[in-house]
Amino acid sequence: MPAAAPATPPSAPSVRADAATAVIVALAGLLAAAFYALFLIEWRGNPDLSHAIFTPVLFLVLLHEARARGPWRWLPASPWASAGTALALAAGLVLLAAGGLYAAALDWSNALVGFVLAVALALLLLGALLGLADGRVRFMPLNWPALAALALWPLSAPIPPGTYTRLTGSLQLWVSGVVLNALHLLGILAVQDGNVIELARTSVGVEEACSGVRSLVACVVAGLFFSATLVRRPAARALLVALAVPLAVGMNVVRSLTLTLLANAGVDIAGAWHDWTGFAVLGVTAAMLGGLALLLETRAPAAPPLAPLDGGPRSPLRCLLPGGLALAAALVALFALGTHGPRDGAASAAAPDLARLVPATPAGWERVTTDDLRQFTPTLETDTLMQRTYQRRAADGGVEQITLYLAWWAPGKVPVSLVESHTPESCWPGSGWVQQPGPRTEALAVAGRALPPPIHLFFKDAAGHPQHTWYWHLNAGRPVLQINPLSPRELLGLAWRHGFLTSGEQLFVRVSSNRPWDRIAAEPLLAEFFAGLRPLGL
Repeated sequence: MPAAAPATPPSAPSVRADAATAVIVALAGLLAAAFYALFLIEWRGNPDLSHAIFTPVLFLVLLHEARARGPWRWLPASPWASAGTALALAAGLVLLAAGGLYAAALDWSNALVGFVLAVALALLLLGALLGLADGRVRFMPLNWPALAALALWPLSAPIPPGTYTRLTGSLQLWVSGVVLNALHLLGILAVQDGNVIELARTSVGVEEACSGVRSLVACVVAGLFFSATLVRRPAARALLVALAVPLAVGMNVVRSLTLTLLANAGVDIAGAWHDWTGFAVLGVTAAMLGGLALLLETRAPAAPPLAPLDGGPRSPLRCLLPGGLALAAALVALFALGTHGPRDGAASAAAPDLARLVPATPAGWERVTTDDLRQFTPTLETDTLMQRTYQRRAADGGVEQITLYLAWWAPGKVPVSLVESHTPESCWPGSGWVQQPGPRTEALAVAGRALPPPIHLFFKDAAGHPQHTWYWHLNAGRPVLQINPLSPRELLGLAWRHGFLTSGEQLFVRVSSNRPWDRIAAEPLLAEFFAGLRPLGL
């Protein structure tokens, strides 16, 4: 009796790569490549998204893992599977169109535009995956590595400005509080003022880069990747991804505490120390996640492939998917061809004379010019800055104060998203100001002329001193937030009138006062200030 043949490990089932499948794969790859090309510049200049440069490599590795190791799960030929595929494709097309409309109103580099386009790409790729996982196609199985590959794209997109501001602000204050308590346990005297820790000989600020957002997103990406490549059990995969968030935040606390202790010892933590500790935290956290993945892996053999469906009618999605993805590619091409520089001479390469725009010494006011604004040039990426504060004694014995601030960027110098990331609500809390609840918009008029609606914020410092602030952000001579960005009708009208604008010259205007607008609106210095800004679009 002959000996039994040794068992062979299961292998992936045969693949049908016909013309329709090839078209679907090619169009999906084209859309992913277009997204990568659009945001590569943003990724290179945004440390929070530096991990996204490697997204295409991780994406391809996970797709290979999905096909090579399984499990090989195919969708049955059912109306539910077809409806899910069509729904994902339709949702992706709607979001892609919305992303183009947002770009018309907010600029392509805006964080909200990038996030919407990333989600649209993930949905379009999900539709392609569901179609390729059809049992009559069986090209790409529907498993965790394939789904994790799709999730990489939204995690490579900028976080929308409002969410980013709230997240970084909360993390900055929380990390500062934890570091302060740790210092007290170590017997080091320190006081917290916002996100600034005051030590005996120096002070340390927990900046946005130290808030933990950068390591948080990068570690979630690492957790997803390791869960799809090193772990096979669903419970272990969920645990690995869930632990990525607290591990990243905890390691960032260790980094902030280390830098604070070094600063307390007299070490200059700016530059190399700050950067290398950040890289070290990312590397150590990724290594810890990888090691945990290896510990969770039981080395169980891969499940044998499910028997694919042979014969039967052809999938109706064979025509729907190529058509839908081709429509998405056409929309991308339409948006790209419609992009142009600012029209109607709205932008000029010559920097305006900001000192002439800000009143010199109005009658009855004492003027204080801020001379150290150039310290913010590396952060804001412009040295065209001006700020003047005016003070006088009020009738009630107090002091009235008005501050005027201007910053200007040449066309194409910085993306719109960079200017939007340095607004008072994101920067002032770090210096001890606490934002108070209240309406964000206010109808303003000066010298009988209605102004475009500003963003209105109200702050108080630790001593309870009030500070109203109103600001405008202009791109190519028009306020960025002049329309409702949530209204598709208004966005479509703006795109119809102006086309898809690239970054023109940008101007940031801020008025701050310890008095509400109705107390200062009639001041001649404000009338002079806004009269000078009118040719620039305000």
